[in-house]
Amino acid sequence: MIATPDRTPLPRNFFDRPVLEVAPDLLGRILVRSTPDGPIALRLTEVEAYDGQNDPGSHAYRGRTARNEVMFGAPGHVYVYFTYGMWFCMNLVCGPEGRASAVLLRAGEIVEGAELARTRRRSARNDKELAKGPARLATALGVDRALNGTDACATGDTPLRILTGTPTSSDQVRHGPRTGVSGEGAVHPWRYWVDNDPTVSPYRAHVPRRRRS
Repeated sequence: MIATPDRTPLPRNFFDRPVLEVAPDLLGRILVRSTPDGPIALRLTEVEAYDGQNDPGSHAYRGRTARNEVMFGAPGHVYVYFTYGMWFCMNLVCGPEGRASAVLLRAGEIVEGAELARTRRRSARNDKELAKGPARLATALGVDRALNGTDACATGDTPLRILTGTPTSSDQVRHGPRTGVSGEGAVHPWRYWVDNDPTVSPYRAHVPRRRRS
């Protein structure tokens, strides 16, 4: 018998921990996106940790900027960034305020609101691909920069919140290099995923972008 996922919201102190503790503990949690068209709920199956100024792969490695300001704020808030001129990606801020770190939400299984997610991800060949990758996840949930800074631990009417769900057992958690990270940050095995889950995205090493001649 499969246990019913716990719908209790995660408290802020869940996120007020080192990012390498929070990241694997997010697997199996439920992310709920509330929209005027209805809710979409997603079970997290893949994440990546970014450890701020200790991590060359992090947006906060060189300090505070207008872009990464949210990462230096209170834990449990949402950091959304725009990448490659076309995609949004969603992170959850961790650790104490003033010390930037965050977990990138890379993939998940849509467990509620799949019909609505399909309208946003018409290129998906099946429901397993709806949120298979960070940009696809953000697209399926309708996440953009307007949600940057959202408090995912707030009570009441909030566009994004994290529920307890069913945490993934430690023997089912795998870890390895982060996808597409270059330089010194490429060596960190800070990508975590649920073993053999079909919604997890394939690993891809960083490939330098070629300049046009």
